[in-house]
Amino acid sequence: MAKWPAVPNVFGWLSLDRRGTWLIKGDRIANAGVTDFIGRNYAEDEQGRWFFQNGPQRVFVTLEYTPFVIHTAGDASTALETHIGQSIAKVSGAWVDDTGSLLLRWATGMGVLNDRDLGRVTGLFTDLHGKSISDALLARAFDTDARRHATGVYVDYAGSRVPIGRIQTGEVPQKFGFDPAPRPAAGEPDC
Repeated sequence: MAKWPAVPNVFGWLSLDRRGTWLIKGDRIANAGVTDFIGRNYAEDEQGRWFFQNGPQRVFVTLEYTPFVIHTAGDASTALETHIGQSIAKVSGAWVDDTGSLLLRWATGMGVLNDRDLGRVTGLFTDLHGKSISDALLARAFDTDARRHATGVYVDYAGSRVPIGRIQTGEVPQKFGFDPAPRPAAGEPDC
């Protein structure tokens, strides 16, 4: 990297949508080799800005919502993994936002569950004692008009049971310390 000390960072080109798809200038990146390369080099800087390290250059990512998008690991599985293929061993926090999206935190990150996988993970939702919950309680927990009180529903995953709290979408970046729309600092060159 010392060979190219003045390579400017890139802003506004690469983005991540709510379903875990990488986009360049709004167009989907369909090449699996490219998306795997981006995923292997995806990191966060000290200011909470997520980027893809491309040689000496940082390509900052505009996040449609969160730094990670969570999927189930297979058709019949409730094992969870991120859009870049990281397995989630243990969930340490859970929230439902005002749009009905499920947010999860684990040891190395946080993200939103892909809405297409919500039906697959409903078996993970329990009461405080680990018992299955009724459809009515589940519907109230994900009711987007509900007040900020507790949901009464827990995520029971990999031996841990965590309560699902409530959060507003606008609070998510500050609560979890990330910048969803990185921009160059004053005087910083932009490629």
